[in-house]
Amino acid sequence: MSDLASAFDGEPALVSYIAAGDPSAEQTKEYVHALVEGGSDVIELGLPFSEPIAEGPTIQRAVKRALDAGMTPERYLDLVRELREEGVEVPLVCMTYYNLLLQHGQASRSDDDRASAAGCDARASPEAFVADAADAGIDGFVIPDLPVDEADDLKAACDEHGLDLVFIVAPTTTDDRLERMLSKASGFVYVQGRMGTTGARDDVSEDAHGSLDRLRKSTIPKAVGFGISAGEHAREIVAGGADGIIVGSAFVDLIAEHAADGTAAERLREKARELKDGAVAGAKETPESQST
Repeated sequence: MSDLASAFDGEPALVSYIAAGDPSAEQTKEYVHALVEGGSDVIELGLPFSEPIAEGPTIQRAVKRALDAGMTPERYLDLVRELREEGVEVPLVCMTYYNLLLQHGQASRSDDDRASAAGCDARASPEAFVADAADAGIDGFVIPDLPVDEADDLKAACDEHGLDLVFIVAPTTTDDRLERMLSKASGFVYVQGRMGTTGARDDVSEDAHGSLDRLRKSTIPKAVGFGISAGEHAREIVAGGADGIIVGSAFVDLIAEHAADGTAAERLREKARELKDGAVAGAKETPESQST
């Protein structure tokens, strides 16, 4: 497996999302460096898809900007390689939708292979994309539209190439389904902190605390996302038992507002520091830290 789980060792982890190619591949590289300098422990690099059903308006607009700028799965993998060549060492997680992985596998087959597969085993496979992603430097996947009961092919491919597969636990996830997710998950569990789609909010939902209570006995790291936008939110979430926080829309908003004036990178660095400091402060308020 990758080093993804180790990003949660010691201090609570900051997992930072941006959409690859928003507003350009070159600027994405600048922003990833800024987020790492600000304290991000994991970068969740979104691979844009035309139907991002789990995303709210903020990230939907980022995805559209990236697609309009020409981002493709092939350019995405090149971008990951370039980030590794430039010295980015933190785990990189690909957040995208399952159809893109399957299409990549079909596209990588030769005409003869596709003709041979027709009539026997024409089932599309994610294996080709997982192999290419591992070669480029990706450490794991978050696939929000892939149900755990249909994840065996992707799980097998990830295991073969040493990558982690992260599942999203929603407030409505049943106990049986949660058990199946935990049996297949690695790296960390993505705890959906509230119902609905992604997007920055002004408060922390009680849903986040309820989900953390359900996962309290699990040993896999737990990172809460959906709605976190300020250091105070990060402090409250970590004090409530999370091993990390996931932040996307707050960063994407800064890119949307300040890419044109050239200050987005510095603002991303400052926001990451605020969120990381909040998470570290929250870790000092947990019952475990106060009993030692």
